[in-house]
Amino acid sequence: MSLDFNSPVFEVIRDEKKCIQCQVCARQCSNKVHLYDEEDNVVRADDIKCVNCHRCVVLCPTKALVIKKYPLEFKENVNWTDAALKEIYKQSQTGGVLLSSMGNPKSFPIYWDRMLLNASQVTNPSIDPLREPMETKVMIGRKPEKLEFDAKGKLVTNVPPQIELSIPIMFSAMSYGSISRNAHESLARAATELGICYNTGEGGLNRDFYKYGKNTIVQVASGRFGVHKEYLNAGAAIEIKIGQGAKPGIGGHLPGKKVGEDVSATRMIPVGSDAISPAPHHDIYSIEDLRQLIFSLKEVTAYKKPVFVKIAAVHNSAAIASGIVRAGADAIVVDGFRGGTGAAPTRVRDNVGIPIELALAAIDQRLREEEIRNEVSLIIAGSIRNSADVVKAVALGADAVYIGSAAVIALGCHLCRSCSTGKCNWGIATQEPELVKRLNPDIMYKRLVNLASAWNHEIQELLGGMGINAIDSLRGNRLMLRGIDLNEKELEILGIKYAGE
Repeated sequence: MSLDFNSPVFEVIRDEKKCIQCQVCARQCSNKVHLYDEEDNVVRADDIKCVNCHRCVVLCPTKALVIKKYPLEFKENVNWTDAALKEIYKQSQTGGVLLSSMGNPKSFPIYWDRMLLNASQVTNPSIDPLREPMETKVMIGRKPEKLEFDAKGKLVTNVPPQIELSIPIMFSAMSYGSISRNAHESLARAATELGICYNTGEGGLNRDFYKYGKNTIVQVASGRFGVHKEYLNAGAAIEIKIGQGAKPGIGGHLPGKKVGEDVSATRMIPVGSDAISPAPHHDIYSIEDLRQLIFSLKEVTAYKKPVFVKIAAVHNSAAIASGIVRAGADAIVVDGFRGGTGAAPTRVRDNVGIPIELALAAIDQRLREEEIRNEVSLIIAGSIRNSADVVKAVALGADAVYIGSAAVIALGCHLCRSCSTGKCNWGIATQEPELVKRLNPDIMYKRLVNLASAWNHEIQELLGGMGINAIDSLRGNRLMLRGIDLNEKELEILGIKYAGE
């Protein structure tokens, strides 16, 4: 018997006066934290199993439960923190790599919160979005140098394929397998109703969801799971995934326990087998190789669909983006270090990559200096939390944003960060039938529609306050931004002035 130094992370506190032993908590907890003791007629809790998903707290009819941090304290030490000690205890017992879900939780600067938007006053009157038309539609794709028309006013310029979005927001890549069928369906239905797109992630596209193809971005990742000609032609666009913000330079891994018959058929792998995506694409080792894949995908889709390339935000993102444009991509997706994930090595998630705000500004500026910015759309991701973040992203140079964590939070996620276990109590990051059915797509897709619609209203209000009536007019207009609590180098990279200038 080995000595276990690990202690609970959370403590379940039950008010015995309120508890009526209804056992809802015991039935609802997939982690088996709550157990009913028939002999004593009492429900007990095993604190060490608790991941703080809040399911029991939310559903308790008498509000008898509270979950708090477990009150174990080590001697104060700035260097050897509680978290550092607990991680060593865990690894010395298991010998395994630490895994984490969702985005980087460290207290690095959040630059969205250090930028302020401008507003019209006297000389440039604001616009009332309730009474004046406001345009939040965007077109994603490579733009021609100029448009030419014939004598009758008919467009004669051959415009590359475009995706029309009613608002500059899309749902991020979350693969079928990492999230449940019901979660996937909720995203697809919401995107269709909103007139935007959702991304399949690297797990292929279930046949039942081909009907949402006009609002689907199909992804091609290093494992090529579920990739075939019909799949590539099913979506509105194709995205080549090189990297993601939560784990730059690292591949993916879907445990075999999540690969049931449905996921197996979609991903084209055996039931119960681990789906391992290698870190690199084994046919891409240069920009020239990437160009070959881009045009192979364009060829197989008869040049009717734009091709995106997704990279993680890293130190040399601007130079990489320049090469991607010249390789023929129609859009570049850049994912920041706070981007969510189902599972990533903790050390990679918390120490690799850079903030999306700095990467976005650097890339947009580089492409403008090289006079190729019009040749590509720029989409960013990595913890876009609200409509103000969207507006600031556009002002820094983005055409549109992806939202992932915000989307799953709208579906009920409580950020317990235990997605990799497959025991999501909210029916999102799981394939267990009893848990999947907890997420009703008929209800939940409407929550996604509500979220995006609310953000759209706020985007219009922010634009109107700046005296701008079209989101396109804000793109790259950094004069509308001012920094606060930023140093000179940060202001230089962001390309903005300090508040008061």
